[in-house]
Amino acid sequence: MRKLLLPATALAAAALFTSAAAAAPTGDLRAEAMMPGSTPFTPWLTVLPILIPLLGAALTMMLRHKVTWQAPIAMAAVGLATLFGFLLFAEVAVNGPLIMAAGNWLPPFGIVMTVDRLGALFVVATAVVGLAGLIYARRDIDESRTRFGFYTFYCLLIAGVCGSFSTGDIFNLYVWFEVFLVSSFGLMILGGEKLQLDGAVKYGVLNLIATTIFLIAVGLLYGFTGTLNMADIRAVIAASDGAPVATVGALFVMAFAMKAAAFPMHFWLPASYHTPRVVVGAIFAGLLTKVGVYALLRVLVMLFGAEGELFYPLIGWLGVFTAIMGGMGALAQTNLRRMAAFLVVSGIGVMLVGLGLGSSAGLTGAVVYAVHSILAMMGLFLAIGLAERFGGGATAAGADIYARSSLVAGLFLVFGFAAAGLPPFSGFWPKLMLVQASLETSGVLGIAGVVAIILSGFLTTVTAGKAWALTFLKPAAERGPAPVAAAAEAVSVPRSGQAAVVLLAALVLLLGLVPQLVIVPAEEGVAGLLDPSLYITRVLEAH
Repeated sequence: MRKLLLPATALAAAALFTSAAAAAPTGDLRAEAMMPGSTPFTPWLTVLPILIPLLGAALTMMLRHKVTWQAPIAMAAVGLATLFGFLLFAEVAVNGPLIMAAGNWLPPFGIVMTVDRLGALFVVATAVVGLAGLIYARRDIDESRTRFGFYTFYCLLIAGVCGSFSTGDIFNLYVWFEVFLVSSFGLMILGGEKLQLDGAVKYGVLNLIATTIFLIAVGLLYGFTGTLNMADIRAVIAASDGAPVATVGALFVMAFAMKAAAFPMHFWLPASYHTPRVVVGAIFAGLLTKVGVYALLRVLVMLFGAEGELFYPLIGWLGVFTAIMGGMGALAQTNLRRMAAFLVVSGIGVMLVGLGLGSSAGLTGAVVYAVHSILAMMGLFLAIGLAERFGGGATAAGADIYARSSLVAGLFLVFGFAAAGLPPFSGFWPKLMLVQASLETSGVLGIAGVVAIILSGFLTTVTAGKAWALTFLKPAAERGPAPVAAAAEAVSVPRSGQAAVVLLAALVLLLGLVPQLVIVPAEEGVAGLLDPSLYITRVLEAH
């Protein structure tokens, strides 16, 4: 465990507190490259949702022998990160992009943390589902997994994901990817079961390949721009005549599409997300693939600008096939967690369709769908975890869960319908927005996008209905007497776990009834990607 934790901690520290010494000016120019005076409190909001979970990870590691302290420390850390995430969101909504220069080195000389409306929206979503996962985990994670670092890895994961959404440096984005990948490896193998190790190998190999491609792309990008600062990169590319972005863009698309589990490299996700503890699979399903989609948005739309339009049709067609293949794969499953994993893949396809359209409406629909998917996929996995406790296993056909707990059966249906895009839940509005954006797009891709979104929604509806009928509604008498172990397990279902799933269900319903809570910041975030002039000015003219 120490071999995993130390590199992650070192990478995180490097991401926040070091600057590129080779790029630093010397002599009399040094003062011009340094931020005068001390940093006021407001810029610290960019890093507090990252620093506090990192502190929680350090404390839980140092106090790993105090088993009963682990969960409260982690919950306090992620809870404070949630609070500061909302404060960050409010600050950015009022005053625009917020920056903090590491070591007081002004950009583009040093590393800068930069949060705009889009990044703040994803930071809030990350912190909220991270807190819900910890509430569920308190009664789901046993003492052995606690001793071996579950809460340490969990806090590192939240810090890494928040860091990915908050960085203004392309190499720093790679660093934060490494932080949450290292912690996700640790979470996946906790317990050491054969099925977990099998899933971890598939998960690890594909993600390490994608990370290597990502690093190569960053090196090539630095080679022809001479900078790693995102605002500076956009300014250099915009000022250049025919910048050679085709090769670099292709590498970025390949790396991020693999991380997002896009077709045809989607197979690793259903093969791995069902293997660890359900709360681990839930946080993976809710967050990790969305980081890949976010990175595609940030790099192709904001950094490359008009040059990135070259890749939109490719991404759109990848989205069409991913959405349909994910829906078909989910329909064929009998294992509830594998079914949910395929639904994650289908949702990624829907987001990629919106990105591939390239229009403001399509990009906004993709962002709104991403926020919905973070909540809905996290809730779906956790609801399945509750169902497994009542039904006695992941397949649990004929478990008659509705008779045992109508609440759990109802929660599963809420998330299933939300994933399908049915009203009044959160998935309806982004799918409607994406259908409208596809209809406004001329060409075959627009028609294919409409077909893929509607067909994936239909397949998801059938999948959720089939699972609910066979697992939640079918009487146990139809397959013989209910197992005694399953009945005993039903008594031990923790109320805290149910409360976490109810919280997520309430958010899914709230965003379905009041979609402007997400649509407005998503529109403003996408506007900032398409016209990053304020972002560039705020970063490059920092004082």
